[in-house]
Amino acid sequence: MSNQTKLKRGTFQHIESELYAYHDTRKEIVRLKNEILYGKGNEDENTGGGRSSLPSDPTAKTAIMLTSHKHLEQLQNITDAIESVYNRLPEDKQMLIKLKYWTKPQKLSWDGIADSIFISRRQAFRWREQIVMMIGEKIGWR
Repeated sequence: MSNQTKLKRGTFQHIESELYAYHDTRKEIVRLKNEILYGKGNEDENTGGGRSSLPSDPTAKTAIMLTSHKHLEQLQNITDAIESVYNRLPEDKQMLIKLKYWTKPQKLSWDGIADSIFISRRQAFRWREQIVMMIGEKIGWR
């Protein structure tokens, strides 16, 4: 991503919040998939009568629901982008993500994180910006 297409501040913060929530998002995806696959009781939303537009074949119905669930699709796109970027990063940048976003409770400041991976605080901020921009580009946010 070029310097000309910087992320908006709100988008940058949103991507960072998605990085913080990555593991919770993965759990939510599993929960939603299980809910679709195994049901949650009576899922008849057709209270007005008439026929459902979904096929009567349960397997086809489940496949359609898995592929057309908007919230699930959005969560999956976000986690796929994070995983894709994370897996392409060198080990030291992966460590930055682990220490900053995935370590709970967070006990290290930016200075502590930078010291842990033997870089300057400024370099840690540059890496952070690069990583967030790469994720934003992958998701298609600006």
